[in-house]
Amino acid sequence: MSSPQTDPHSEAFLHSLMRKQLRLSIGCAAAFVVVLFGLPLANYFFPEFMSRRILGFTLSWFLLGLGFFPAVWAISFYFIRRSIALEESEVAEVTGRPEPAAETVP
Repeated sequence: MSSPQTDPHSEAFLHSLMRKQLRLSIGCAAAFVVVLFGLPLANYFFPEFMSRRILGFTLSWFLLGLGFFPAVWAISFYFIRRSIALEESEVAEVTGRPEPAAETVP
């Protein structure tokens, strides 16, 4: 018989899985909030620095145009990869099979 920690129908297993998912979600949400409010706060607290020119644009517009969407994509990519890895880890723990090897990203 399986232990309460590895029984997928037990409260201990579900709480463990939910804690891991919550920790991942909070971390990604915190990173998004930093990205979202970082630029306006930098503009407010460091206006001279943010008004410097880079390739004809102010630093504010440069970061907004080239930094915001890639940062959000990176957070999303990390969240999805970690979610999949978390699920695979939990399935491997329940079934007793070894975890699949981590895929390399080109």
